[in-house]
Amino acid sequence: MNDTFLDNTISDDNITLDYGSGGVKTSELIESILLPAFDNQALARLGDGAVLDGNGKLVFSTDSFVVSPWRFPGGDIGRLSVCGTVNDLCMAGGLPRYLSVSFILEEGFPFSDFRSIVSSIAEEAKTAGVTVVTGDTKVVESGKGDGIYINTAGIGFRRAALPGQSAIQPGDAILVSGSIGCHGAAVMMSRSGLLDDRSPLRSDCMPLHQIAAAALDAAGTIRILRDPTRGGVATTLNEFTEGLPFSIEIDQSSLPIDPSVEAACDMLGLDPLYCACEGRMLAVCAPQDAEAILESIRRTPGGENAARIGTVTEEMPGKVLLRTPIGGRRILPKLTGLQLPRIC
Repeated sequence: MNDTFLDNTISDDNITLDYGSGGVKTSELIESILLPAFDNQALARLGDGAVLDGNGKLVFSTDSFVVSPWRFPGGDIGRLSVCGTVNDLCMAGGLPRYLSVSFILEEGFPFSDFRSIVSSIAEEAKTAGVTVVTGDTKVVESGKGDGIYINTAGIGFRRAALPGQSAIQPGDAILVSGSIGCHGAAVMMSRSGLLDDRSPLRSDCMPLHQIAAAALDAAGTIRILRDPTRGGVATTLNEFTEGLPFSIEIDQSSLPIDPSVEAACDMLGLDPLYCACEGRMLAVCAPQDAEAILESIRRTPGGENAARIGTVTEEMPGKVLLRTPIGGRRILPKLTGLQLPRIC
């Protein structure tokens, strides 16, 4: 075995589900094995997508989807596969244009379900203004898969240059485009058999091309955009502060959380701040531009509940802090362990 790219950060002998959580273990895997192996400037930024030199500036991203169950309230694995890659391109300042879609199917998977998923992909691609131009299909033996897995890759054209994490400054505003935690809560409730058709709880799965465009078109300075998928809002904000001389303080009373999400999280013992979103956007912007950007997002379908949820501060560098309604504060760490397996 070649240990060239391993260091002492990972102590486990085998990969566990924790390494797919999007939290601490995922970071360990990326930083200890993947970054050293594929060392290059584009990858080192660890953005949602890479900005590449080409005929102009291209934005490129890829993602894989293993959600269980494959159909959930508010969407399915097909819709999710389009939104996931489209949104990553948008967070990199891109205008999404082309997708590849590859399927890994398990022997015995019903054709009726496959047709339904493909139909969702086609419908969502049309909504997002992207074209599926290439792909692949593989079939594995019965018992060697879990119904269906999907991989997508996307290409777009850069419409805005976002300076990224290193440009974040004390005083900057933290914005979110809508209610948080909906996707993770909906998938977990559905998986647990606790959700019926009468429940208002739905995944927030949607393409962010219009909301990202609204934010970028507003008169303002945006430092970074990110969609808080695995690990949720708390983990994504920790990624902003890691290794830098500032912290982020968010106001619990300002967080837009649907009552159905709060109820589901109470039942399941989850925290909405760590539940995945699949149709929400976090933005860090100059404080004087926050209201203009928020108003632009709120005028866009899906962005009606956009809110300013926090501020960049100089206290406790490298940390994310939650200010509670009674005036106390607590540290919000990056997700540790496995909270929500197979939610995207």
